[in-house]
Amino acid sequence: MVRDKSLFNTVIDVLIYSVLFVYAVVSFLPFVYVTSSSFSKTPSILPKEFTLEAYKYIFSTSVFVKSMGISIYITIFGTLISLFFTVLMAYALADKQLPGRKIFTLLVVFTMLFGGGMIPTYFVVKQTGMLNSIWSLIIPSAISPFNLIVLKNFIQSLPEELKESARIDGCHELIIVFKIIIPLSLPAMAAFGLFYAVGKWNTYFSALLYIQDSRKWPIQVLLRQVIYSVASIGDSAGGEDQRIAISSSVKNAVIIVSTLPILLVYPFLQKHFAKGMLLGSVKG
Repeated sequence: MVRDKSLFNTVIDVLIYSVLFVYAVVSFLPFVYVTSSSFSKTPSILPKEFTLEAYKYIFSTSVFVKSMGISIYITIFGTLISLFFTVLMAYALADKQLPGRKIFTLLVVFTMLFGGGMIPTYFVVKQTGMLNSIWSLIIPSAISPFNLIVLKNFIQSLPEELKESARIDGCHELIIVFKIIIPLSLPAMAAFGLFYAVGKWNTYFSALLYIQDSRKWPIQVLLRQVIYSVASIGDSAGGEDQRIAISSSVKNAVIIVSTLPILLVYPFLQKHFAKGMLLGSVKG
């Protein structure tokens, strides 16, 4: 009976791993196809007539390089700003002595369920002078309510004696945040930093709404233009229409270059990712 049960478990494990393996292969094939096609003149799973012409072309155009620079700027500074404000607000809401703490927490949770709407948000961005500015892609989405609540719960679970002893030693609240709270919250901040970075890097719809100047487009908007061959990614001079039919290898090269940075960042944060997601997720 025990042997039959062990055999049954083995068969189930084999089936599960087989299904997961097939799913992984099917999920990975499109990426292999795009990568291979970017190095070939004709789309294929395996490169035919290996060439780097597509990559030489996209990196030779100032439009693409500038768009990449804008996305990198938005991702780096946007992530730092998001983490900074998230930590400060989480620390404040975790303080049980804060007047109106429950009301502020309720307002944060309320934004997780109900949004202001696209048009009201557009007018807020316009009235604050951020329209057609890259700050419109950073400030309105500076704090994620979910990340804030999880980090608040984690900070709230820390021993109060740590902060009290620091205050007795004459430490300012900001010193407590940067010297005690942040070092203890590094796993959570690594996970949330990855979430913020992916969101900033993949900024697309907000850029379509708030950025009219094509010279300020992030890479995702330019990628959309390239994929649908709406416009050339080459330089234009004298206001002449220089739209061209973009080859599939160039399109695939742009996809790879716009995807690779985030894929390279993840391995460095992977060890903190699982732990960071569990911090503060139990206590309320």
